[in-house]
Amino acid sequence: MIKEGSIIKGSFWREPVKIEKTEELNDFIHIVGSTIHSKEYIDQLLKKDDLSSLEIVKTAIDFTSDPHKTFFVIEATRFRYASLFDPLLAVNVSKIDPLPFQIEAVYGYVLKQPHIRFLIADDPGAGKTIMAGLIIKELKLRRLVNRILIVLPGHLKDQWRRELKEKFDETFLVLDRNTFNAQYGENPWEKNDQVITSIDFAKQDEILASLSSVHWDLTIVDEAHKMSAYKYGNKIEKTQRYKLGEVLSRTSNHLVFLTATPHKGDPENFRLFLDLLMPGFFATNEMVEESLRNKDNPLFIRRLKEDLKDFDGRPIFTRRFPITIKFRLSDNEKMLYNEVSRYVIDQYNKASQSEQSDKKRNIAFALMILQRRMASSTYALLQSLERRKDRLEKILKGDEKSKETVSLIDYEELEDIEEIERWKEEEEWESVTLA
Repeated sequence: MIKEGSIIKGSFWREPVKIEKTEELNDFIHIVGSTIHSKEYIDQLLKKDDLSSLEIVKTAIDFTSDPHKTFFVIEATRFRYASLFDPLLAVNVSKIDPLPFQIEAVYGYVLKQPHIRFLIADDPGAGKTIMAGLIIKELKLRRLVNRILIVLPGHLKDQWRRELKEKFDETFLVLDRNTFNAQYGENPWEKNDQVITSIDFAKQDEILASLSSVHWDLTIVDEAHKMSAYKYGNKIEKTQRYKLGEVLSRTSNHLVFLTATPHKGDPENFRLFLDLLMPGFFATNEMVEESLRNKDNPLFIRRLKEDLKDFDGRPIFTRRFPITIKFRLSDNEKMLYNEVSRYVIDQYNKASQSEQSDKKRNIAFALMILQRRMASSTYALLQSLERRKDRLEKILKGDEKSKETVSLIDYEELEDIEEIERWKEEEEWESVTLA
């Protein structure tokens, strides 16, 4: 006779079943229980004649197993529940010495949310990479995330991959154009569970289409302020990076933004930025400003360098004393500065009369490069002016076409690429003209 608490197995089920309740119903036995491995609920009627085909599993303790395997099973079980007993588990299993404000941000703000949508906007030097690593490690130890995507400026990819491996023993694949093309016929986003990629690679139309079809448990975006949108009147202009942010917001369960400059002075821009974290959370700019005044914004935390202290309460950074150093320009330097400024203003005024907005922006950008060169050195300015003069002369002779249709590039995007590549890009822009 089957008793409550017995474990039985037979051809009716794929695995043994633990009996919770039995009841006789004429020629049938009503059993209620669950499978011991998959915990599948069982509620079934069996004929009494079928009981002879069932076998009762003995649950006597067996000490004949390999002690090493037994130890590993016990250790695996212990680690499985470790986060319930160690509130700083990721800290204790990683090769880091976190500071109190890093622990506060991760365990006091981010991980307290059941659905993580958060912006860490501390000043530079606060160790946002360490905080991101702790978030990743802790959520993985708690078995809450498996698929993780990290999006950041291109020049930071190797740094992040190295630090996550060295400090948190987490291996990430850097997904760029080469690795993407190498997996032809597959979706690399779906194939790999831990990926680092560049924000300017992921924002491309054909890449964004493949990215939008997969789901991520956790997405972390460094320098997230670059995903910007602007409102002009009743029209909202979204950059390609912002459109990437919308895709990530839609396809990610947990989403964390990192930046040291979240607010660009434009309230509407900041509200649209927060919209990526929690769409519609702040309906108006006034609601955002009120939350900032009351210091009760649930979507982000920001600490200045003056707020960052060690465990003894000592400041991490020394006090800053900005000093404006005055200097005098020589007569030749004044003449050069005035002439370059006059040239930039004249050309900009001519460009502003153009009805093509892209053309105006292109020329303004080219003129701004001259100012950058002048701030760098007179030699750099001389080289730029000579290149511009040579190309303009070739255009007048018909040997070369005007560069007014050079592809539009985001200035922030230009700042993210390597210095050698940036100078090459800027050299192309130097020849943009109204001709």
